[in-house]
Amino acid sequence: MTTVLEGAAPPARAAAMPFILIVVLIDMVSIGLIIPVMPALVGGFTGSQADQAFWYGAVAFAFGIASFFGSPVLGALSDRYGRRPVLLMGFCGLALTFFASALATALWMLIAVRLFGGAMQANAAVANAYVADITPPEQRARRFGLLGAMFGLGFILGPVLGGLLGAIDVRLPFFVAGGLALVNWLYGYFVLPESLPLDRRRSIDWKKANPISSLKGLAQLEGVGALVVVIALSSLAQFMLHTTWVLYTTFKFGWGPLENGWSLFAVGVMSTLVQGFLLGRLLKRFSAQRLAVMGLVSSSLSYLMWGAASEGWMLYVVIGCNVLGFAVTASLHSIVSNAADPRTQGQTLGAVSSLNSLMAVAAPVIAAPLLVLVSDLPPGDWRIGAPFYFCAALQAVAMLLALRHFRAERAAHASAAAESAV
Repeated sequence: MTTVLEGAAPPARAAAMPFILIVVLIDMVSIGLIIPVMPALVGGFTGSQADQAFWYGAVAFAFGIASFFGSPVLGALSDRYGRRPVLLMGFCGLALTFFASALATALWMLIAVRLFGGAMQANAAVANAYVADITPPEQRARRFGLLGAMFGLGFILGPVLGGLLGAIDVRLPFFVAGGLALVNWLYGYFVLPESLPLDRRRSIDWKKANPISSLKGLAQLEGVGALVVVIALSSLAQFMLHTTWVLYTTFKFGWGPLENGWSLFAVGVMSTLVQGFLLGRLLKRFSAQRLAVMGLVSSSLSYLMWGAASEGWMLYVVIGCNVLGFAVTASLHSIVSNAADPRTQGQTLGAVSSLNSLMAVAAPVIAAPLLVLVSDLPPGDWRIGAPFYFCAALQAVAMLLALRHFRAERAAHASAAAESAV
């Protein structure tokens, strides 16, 4: 493993934000390409809308369960060998996954490919660790916002391009996505510098490099605690949105890949706008804790309105109004990163990624049956929004838990300050 991971080093240069931002942008464009067409690809192997919803959930489940077990291991490897080699390995895995998906001729092949892809995919967690390596704690919320903006920009370009290509051939976006993943590997190999210096690397504790131990360690971080549940609920709602969006709009409004591509384009525009340009201003007015709570309130209302929308254009209105909702992830990531030891950023953020992956496993298990239940309802029926109503409830519970956690934390700090003054 050592030989494979260490590899040849690029020309010496200082790690900086522009390098990792370019990596994440290319990565997200490649992933975004397949979002509008994956349900259609699954639908090509099924005979009804109910079967399509079920098997699409199975494909999403396969990716999530493999990522759940793989993320903490890859995060620990990045703490030992550096961020760059693990990112390179992830790009190779993505490229193989996309090409194999494009060539799949049966559902079992597609599921097997997604299992492999999930096990190799920890790019988001390693990119977050890269940013933490090169950023002082007080600036992390803003820089995680910039990283989130690149995710959003990828969702501007990827889904629209995927929708346009998918209108030509449902498999074409997968070939293009595989090509972009290879481009990212070349960029990483020849240009991307390493962010983790040798003196901050640590040996791998294999007892802790598993999802259960990682999640326990995450919950035990001072200042995090109950936020693990908040992150989990918020993540579950987001993954249910990802799992159901395309099928929801297809069932309710009769949308195809092109219309779904444009709707995801709108999500990407708002994500980039908020996290790339507005987040810094918001953090000057509000703490990361307060911004997280307000964002969870905004998200809860948005899910409710998405589910109740009676016309497709209403989805765009809600996307445009959900400004604070796009700041939740960056706020929570900055709180967790600041609570972690500098030598364990990869493992800590790998644990967050593993938690997200667990929610990615749970999302299709919950969402697919809900979609099956509403798949025979007439277009426009408000009950087709059932998965989004469930998401609204999840975000509301997350908001209440976050509010209680931050209040308890403030009370503890005030008590400690009073005792030290005495």
